[in-house]
Amino acid sequence: MGNHGGLYEHFHPDEHAYVDRVLDWLARVRMRHEVRTTDFLDPRQADILGALANRESDVRVVTYGGYAEAERKRAVIAPDYMEVDESDVPVALLSIASPDARFSDLDHGDFLGAMLGLGLKRDKLGDIHVHETFCHVLVAEEMADFLTLHLQKVHRVPVTVETLPPDKLRPAEVRLETRRITVASMRLDGILSDAVQVSRAKIVPPIQAGRCKVNWKTEQNPSVLLKEGDVISLRGFGRFRVMEVEGVSKSGRIRVVIGKYV
Repeated sequence: MGNHGGLYEHFHPDEHAYVDRVLDWLARVRMRHEVRTTDFLDPRQADILGALANRESDVRVVTYGGYAEAERKRAVIAPDYMEVDESDVPVALLSIASPDARFSDLDHGDFLGAMLGLGLKRDKLGDIHVHETFCHVLVAEEMADFLTLHLQKVHRVPVTVETLPPDKLRPAEVRLETRRITVASMRLDGILSDAVQVSRAKIVPPIQAGRCKVNWKTEQNPSVLLKEGDVISLRGFGRFRVMEVEGVSKSGRIRVVIGKYV
């Protein structure tokens, strides 16, 4: 781990290794005048990259995931005198399809698992958009030919893969199963307990063990307060969004709408 003084105080210990990596990227770009392209970053990683890059006056960062609303994005880091834009970020669009009727039963996890099963790292894959008769996947451009050639089955369903122009992307609608809950406070442990329907006593240990993320950042404090729009994930239980805080009931409890990503 590098020696960066008080910089680590702003980041969770789990993020320190990534902070070191970003600082190394920035130093190489600054001192060697080279261009660095990252793999796909989640929103928290992209935020860290942006925050650290903003401390440098002589580098610029462009992020792109294949479309404007992408969750996972690659980044190009370049000296500030170079002109770079989204077209310089190497992202490819693949379309996976099959005439097999079982294709419509496949879900996000099936497609992700099939690609990881070929030996790819998750970092080489961007957003996955599942439709009834096809699936669009954003991938690192250097992996497109490999997947086109080798991805032949998804969960025992034979498939064909082709590369499409990026403007042919059909984003899938984000689906959330919504539920109204009432809680004594907006504490993480209370809301997560109701979201996954596990007692608060049982939800605290996995939070404290680092299995929970709030807005893609590891959160080990069960009492941290959530707000409208926050995205919470708990390993093994999926991902949730605090969709709306509707107000306080006569009994003093807070009415909250939560949505589970499906």
